[in-house]
Amino acid sequence: MSDVATPTYYYPNKMGRIVLQALEEVVGRNGLIAVLNLANLLHFIGHYPENNLERGFSFDDLSRMMTALEQLYGPRGGRGLALRTGRVCFKYGIREFGPMVSVAELSYRLLPLDLKLRQGAEIFRDIFNQYSDQQVVVEETPQAFYWRIERCPVCWKRRASQPVCQLAVGVLQEALYWVSNGKYFTVEETTCIAKGDPSCTLVIYKQPLD
Repeated sequence: MSDVATPTYYYPNKMGRIVLQALEEVVGRNGLIAVLNLANLLHFIGHYPENNLERGFSFDDLSRMMTALEQLYGPRGGRGLALRTGRVCFKYGIREFGPMVSVAELSYRLLPLDLKLRQGAEIFRDIFNQYSDQQVVVEETPQAFYWRIERCPVCWKRRASQPVCQLAVGVLQEALYWVSNGKYFTVEETTCIAKGDPSCTLVIYKQPLD
């Protein structure tokens, strides 16, 4: 009986380009080269994906980069760098995707905070679901939003004893900071597919820290 091949899923090239640009900003060019070398992704050195929406940046490649980051800098250091990379990813990403959605409009920025958080979570969910093979579901309780990644590129094919999707946590942290005009929110990954959970759940607590 032959094994069933694992499907290949993708981000658009534009998102892959953003990740590589952000990672280079965080660890420097030499650090990026070391990560890509360890991940056996040398073809990206000096040749970032095209700035288009074609789905050509694989979940395998992103997951291997995040694994290599932890191997180079240790689990704690690597995850800290992944978190920072995620924050930079959002800053690049809002320039690329913001004009395509209503979050870039002044009318959105002037909404009450609770409504901005709700609409922002839904808009960012739709960006990933529409333009990539990542699958996100958003649920809400009075205290928090639950950002559930049901097909996760960050930990794709990984196995770990604790959550490893700090890149996604960083993206959401910076998104919340931007949406709220400078407030900080707690974002915590409580379940992770790499641990054997059915989804990667990122809990976004509604009450800002300051």
